[in-house]
Amino acid sequence: MRVLLCPDKFAGTLPAQDVAIAVAEGWREVAAGDDLLIRPLADGGPGFVAVLAEALGGRRLPVPTVDPLGRPAAGEILLTDDGTAYLESAQACGLHLLTEAERDPKTTTSYGLGLLVAAAVESGARTVVIGLGGSATNDGGAGMLTALGVTPLDEAGRALPYGGAALAAVAALDGTPRLRAATLIAATDVDNPLLGLHGASNVYGPQKGASREDILLLDAALERFAAVLERELPGCPPGFGALPGAGAAGGLGAAILALGGRCESGIGLVTRAIGLDAALDAADLVITGEGSFDHQSLRGKVVAGVAGAARDRGVPCVVLAGRVSTGRREAAAAGVTEAYSLVEHFGGEEQGGLEAAMGRPAEGLRALGARLARQWSR
Repeated sequence: MRVLLCPDKFAGTLPAQDVAIAVAEGWREVAAGDDLLIRPLADGGPGFVAVLAEALGGRRLPVPTVDPLGRPAAGEILLTDDGTAYLESAQACGLHLLTEAERDPKTTTSYGLGLLVAAAVESGARTVVIGLGGSATNDGGAGMLTALGVTPLDEAGRALPYGGAALAAVAALDGTPRLRAATLIAATDVDNPLLGLHGASNVYGPQKGASREDILLLDAALERFAAVLERELPGCPPGFGALPGAGAAGGLGAAILALGGRCESGIGLVTRAIGLDAALDAADLVITGEGSFDHQSLRGKVVAGVAGAARDRGVPCVVLAGRVSTGRREAAAAGVTEAYSLVEHFGGEEQGGLEAAMGRPAEGLRALGARLARQWSR
């Protein structure tokens, strides 16, 4: 039997490669003769560079950067032979870099991402692909722009402090972007605009620590910042804040669009790089997964893309997740044949299943891999 293992990461516990390996180990305990093909996936969030490096080769260059609070952080860029650099915003802006008590999108900054982009440009990249996802920021890319040479100013001509809240006082820009004519591409499967009910602040602000009052403040601040960018940044397209993807990663998508860049599907970019279509064509069963299989999973995330592609080929698709909260009917409509939860495998939340799922995910995935082999292997 030909089994394709193409999970996303389990956020906070295991990278995608380790998820796939654990499931494969369990499967082989039961059905060692089956053909298992491992193709770990990512959209634009954590793991984006690692997955592409395995598929594309190239050079991985370490780049010192800073986290959303300005503390030193380790980043890297992937440089390929065709002059393209790949990097991920989560290495500098990631929510996982902060404790829960530190989450405050009024003050977190995307400055560290700007350092990564600058390093890619200075390394000679003609195209810079930025994976967007998992961010702790809501500053519309103001920090990134500052690192690239464009500083937001207040009415008195003073540089603004970092963070989304400070943009409520933005009045002008100083400087020009130092991009050496490189093209920027935002890799994201988020189609939210920058502003409004479906914008960055309203939809993603709460998970970054924003209260209702914070959301109103941040949305108004981003509206003001967008107007300044449109007025003062050369080449900024009119109405860029309403474009799909502008609201990605706290408005980083908008900043990339304002710099003349474009948005592309992160999962589409990765699947092309790893040859997923050919692997799906040859598969008898597809196993994918992510940390939490919920209502957001079916809106452009890795699992939805894989399940839909499997459904179109008439191939069954099984989802493994830390937690499953998507209804069976909704999942089936998206192409998911079955879904299994580590929390339930370990006895449910009442029996400590959540703690076990977070603390022993590889053990649980190996057990689920063996269970699936008993169910599905010929």
